[in-house]
Amino acid sequence: MTRVAVVGAGPGGYAAAFYAADLGMQVTLIDPEKNPGGVCLYRGCIPSKALLHVAKVLDEASHAREWGIEFGAPKIDVDRLRAYKNKVVEKLTGGTGQVAKLRKVNYVQGWASIVTPTRLHIRTAGGEEFVDVDYIVLATGSEPTRIPGFSINSPRVLDSTSALDLPEIPGTMLVIGGGYIGLELGSVYAALGTKVSVVEMTDGLLPGADRDLVRILAKRVEETFDKVMLSTRVLSMKASGTSVPVSLEGPDGPAEASYDYVLVAIGRRPNARVPGLDKTAVQVTDRGFIQTDFQRRSEEPTIFAIGDVAGEPMLAHKASHEARVAVEAIEGHKSVFEPAAIPAVVFTDPEIAWAGLTEADAEKQGIKVDVAKFPWPASGRAIAIDRVDGMTKLLIDPETERILGVGIVGSGAGELIAEGMLAIEMGATASDVKLTIHAHPTLSETVMESAEMFFGQATHVYKPKRK
Repeated sequence: MTRVAVVGAGPGGYAAAFYAADLGMQVTLIDPEKNPGGVCLYRGCIPSKALLHVAKVLDEASHAREWGIEFGAPKIDVDRLRAYKNKVVEKLTGGTGQVAKLRKVNYVQGWASIVTPTRLHIRTAGGEEFVDVDYIVLATGSEPTRIPGFSINSPRVLDSTSALDLPEIPGTMLVIGGGYIGLELGSVYAALGTKVSVVEMTDGLLPGADRDLVRILAKRVEETFDKVMLSTRVLSMKASGTSVPVSLEGPDGPAEASYDYVLVAIGRRPNARVPGLDKTAVQVTDRGFIQTDFQRRSEEPTIFAIGDVAGEPMLAHKASHEARVAVEAIEGHKSVFEPAAIPAVVFTDPEIAWAGLTEADAEKQGIKVDVAKFPWPASGRAIAIDRVDGMTKLLIDPETERILGVGIVGSGAGELIAEGMLAIEMGATASDVKLTIHAHPTLSETVMESAEMFFGQATHVYKPKRK
């Protein structure tokens, strides 16, 4: 029987362990937490989405006065809100723990170090043990990036982990970083009543995302946040007993401001510092990622790496798919990780989601594309739910009509992107999408009508195709 040890029990690690067990392997899964889940379930994707749901409810309740319904001012019980978030986490991680037992995975709560390419030393609260295996899968994930020189040991300076603990509802907060982590968590605190400001070094929010999509989100952010400071950097900050004074430098020159809390959200870095890794042939890139091939096998034949530690994009669903490829490679299958696209979602309000080629990518790569956009103000469902702040966009090969990229901004964009992913992965054409009957009235219709826009035949928008 093939013996596999998986180090790290996040969405990549536990997916690898469970699949390996399904294929009849003897599996040991090691992680410091009580149950499988990793950062995603304990301190990332899941708790943040629970809080973002609360933020959405608060926003909709406030917005309802425009429809003729008024609620009283919300009473926010931070302790109960925190308990709700924790209950969601406990339910999911308890579930993964049960599934591990049902699959007869040997789950060890502890810390692993590499002794040889086929032997691990595991330190637990009760002692230590050694595990001999045929293969090792490293799924050690990532951690928040820290700003050099700004590592202030203060409860008023938060990262993406401590911000989810909701220490209190501050009066003011500065978010350093206009990426998806900063905007998502900033949105939560803004909905709870905090005056949130965001500072971003580049000239736009969500660097790297499609500008057409970001433009719609940015308009909403400017309305809900207290201040958005672009092309601005933090010169220094220090924590006092009740606030965090910050020095900023932007288009208008240096400035001083003080905030109740500061959230540092400038990205994540891979956890490739596995003890004993230097005793193997595994190579780590300059950016800290473990170097792997298309099967996620490292330079050491018995060691695989998946998820955040194996390269960008650092997304849970990418890790889960890499897990299956790595396990199948161990099984001897000719599986490779070569998806046509990987979807990305920013769970702000409105949400932004994209998959495949973007216009910026096409320009850099010299790929000719036709762009078809359907504005949500022309969508019956968007008008009915009073969420016309959206757009659906397709990038299409002008010769073959194949869908090369999909971008969506609007309410529920994260759910809608799956159709775009399927179209890209299956090699669908604009005609395929146009001829696929979509239910009415739905937001998913905007994908079909975007394809109709390509042909100049959209029912609800008059825009003839250019000859």
